[in-house]
Amino acid sequence: MLELKVYNTLARKKEIFAPIKAGQVGMYSCGPTVYKPAHIGNLRAYVFMDELRRIFEYSGYKVKSVMNITDVGHLVSDGDDGDDKMSKSARETGKDPLEIAAEITDRFMADIDSLNIKRPTVCPKATDNIPEMIAVVQALLDNGYAYETADGIYFSVEKFAGYGKLSGVKLEDQRHGARVEVNSFKRHPIDFALWKKAAPNHLQQWDSPWGRGFPGWHIECTAMSRKYLGETFDIHTGGVDHIPIHHENEIAQAECWLGHKAVNYWMHNEFMLIDGGKMSKSLNNVYTVADVVAKGYTPMELRYLYLNVQYRQKLNFTWAAMDAAKSAYNKLCGLLLAHKNGVVKTDKAALDEYRRKFEEAITDDLNVPLALGVLWTMLKLPKSADVYNLALDFDKIFALDFDKVKEEEKPQIVIPEDVKAMAELRLAARRAKNWAESDRLRDVIAYMGYAIKDTADGYELTLK
Repeated sequence: MLELKVYNTLARKKEIFAPIKAGQVGMYSCGPTVYKPAHIGNLRAYVFMDELRRIFEYSGYKVKSVMNITDVGHLVSDGDDGDDKMSKSARETGKDPLEIAAEITDRFMADIDSLNIKRPTVCPKATDNIPEMIAVVQALLDNGYAYETADGIYFSVEKFAGYGKLSGVKLEDQRHGARVEVNSFKRHPIDFALWKKAAPNHLQQWDSPWGRGFPGWHIECTAMSRKYLGETFDIHTGGVDHIPIHHENEIAQAECWLGHKAVNYWMHNEFMLIDGGKMSKSLNNVYTVADVVAKGYTPMELRYLYLNVQYRQKLNFTWAAMDAAKSAYNKLCGLLLAHKNGVVKTDKAALDEYRRKFEEAITDDLNVPLALGVLWTMLKLPKSADVYNLALDFDKIFALDFDKVKEEEKPQIVIPEDVKAMAELRLAARRAKNWAESDRLRDVIAYMGYAIKDTADGYELTLK
């Protein structure tokens, strides 16, 4: 079993992973709020979730992966005011909230399937776990960590001495209105809702000891993670946007409820930017997987783009970056096919060294970009089926469908513009009978990974 190092946000450093149960990993990932289709920025969190799971499984662990489906309780305001996102979408579309939830959940699952993201072991819906949430809220009330107001049940952050240990927020620095909109019912501006009392016309509500209402967003994850993973589990994942509020609040309510630590490792992926700026549904500058496919790219080319940046680094999405990903992925497929049909026997010691470097990369806090670099270097070896077979083993992590690449299905190679420009300069040099310059440009093109063949009409560019 391989030893893994992971970056624990709570400890603010890399740590050697030590499971609660030998050979097993319990992992909870914050799932989608299914009021609108997920965009490619949202999906980065699930590619990260998938890579983490695949690396654990490759390393010999049995993984139980839990990802919730939020179909109630996620308000538009971090201050626990305003509309529920599901109810807002229902009014905008004229559909029932659960009808919307079912449609968006199906689309989300189709998106992660297309990206080769393994479906989690369990995908519980918030609306199927209301009794469990009510029980947690009642326990927090009984133990003095929560209080009732006219509009709901709130957690008192001042009752938890450890509040802020994940995000670094200090209660004494918080001022009314400084971080979230003020809710006049709260004792402290960052107290958060465990249960909201519903108006008679609210579209989603349930009976509770405090009247009809619905759960707060944070309590959902605490109740469901304990139900499916136990009182303490190994890893909780999510985006960095969850650190200051959602995950900080999860830690507070869970530790006060249970009386001990609930999660050993907190892991977070960075944002995906768009053209260097924020990607957000509210800014109306988002793309879905369907949008990317409509532009002529495949889901595997999009996954390749995700894998080229380590999960704790920001990833900038541009269409030029997608062009580069498409070109690189297609070149990779061509090299794999060449090795698949290769007849050279590769030295076992050389293959073992590539495997060692690959495993060293993936077990060092999911350094998948470095692992891809190991693959590219390995593919420079003389064409060998041994190399191809090892690449298929690496694809247990990459999940780029190496085994599905066939000669008759070989993707069309996209020649980068700078290579085309170089070929045009070479053609001009040949027509001017400047053979030295022609040869120099041919060598430059070869160095860039392409071969140029002279024809009666000009030239042809192919992968080297």
